[in-house]
Amino acid sequence: MENKALFVLLGPTAVGKTELALHIAKRLGSPIINADSRQIYKHLSIGTAAPTPEQMQQVKHYFVGTLELEQYFSAALYEQQVKSLLPDLFLHASNLLLSGGSMLYIDAVCNGIDNIPTVTTETRSLMHQRLESEGLDTLLSELRLLDPEYYAKVDLRNPRRIVHALEICYQTGQPYSSFLKQKDNHRHHSSDTKSGNNGQWSIIKIGLLRERADLFERINRRVDEMLHLGFIEEARNVYPLRHLNSLNTVGYKEMFRYFDNQWTLEQAVEKIKRNTRVYAKKQMTWFKHDPEIHWFHPEDEERILRFCDELKK
Repeated sequence: MENKALFVLLGPTAVGKTELALHIAKRLGSPIINADSRQIYKHLSIGTAAPTPEQMQQVKHYFVGTLELEQYFSAALYEQQVKSLLPDLFLHASNLLLSGGSMLYIDAVCNGIDNIPTVTTETRSLMHQRLESEGLDTLLSELRLLDPEYYAKVDLRNPRRIVHALEICYQTGQPYSSFLKQKDNHRHHSSDTKSGNNGQWSIIKIGLLRERADLFERINRRVDEMLHLGFIEEARNVYPLRHLNSLNTVGYKEMFRYFDNQWTLEQAVEKIKRNTRVYAKKQMTWFKHDPEIHWFHPEDEERILRFCDELKK
């Protein structure tokens, strides 16, 4: 597959990826492989700004609205499924487009992921029960004994990471940190084109960037538009499942606090806007450390399309 290319369109939330992805996909003759970890789930289309049915009729999309909220999913599973799908898609197209803003999902496909075993439902359930009944301090003490190396560097105030590390320790009998050393990284840098190659196809990353004030204004407008489209009703429909990891995400978490009478609607909306802006800053910090990304303003569409024409196979 030396003459195949995977174009990756990335950038922070609300920067303008969705519409541009349609134009790039049409130019490349490619479907769109979604790399947004929440758009993969059903019943969350408004709150995740998923592609509309009309947009998905224009170009075939993969990994949009395919999972039930109860289904477990991870970056590792995403990597496996995308890398199983790509060879089949490359039989029909020399150039493919992956588009989204989930940093870990994009990194998993482009660079490989740590070879961490998938945690069983039983183990996950047990550890979450223990977190509820025994508290974080008890689990921290256990992690310090079972994996002092990971304990020394993990955010001790992040219960999700503590619980996940212990899940791996108990399930495998090995320290969680031992799996972090087994990263299967097939990336090779190409200094002349600033693109990567995973050994099978070249990877060309296109990053979208706006001025911070412009991006934040777009985020605020998007939240207002979500409300106009019926986001409160969408969030209320999934409220009975609020304990699920799929709903542990910006937008829904804040709305659940409103339903629980902890916040007013106005407070919840302001928190959604603020937390989305915080998430966007995290995305930009992550992406800016990647020297392989070619940066463009999202409204410079013709220049982006010419760039794709120059590098497509």
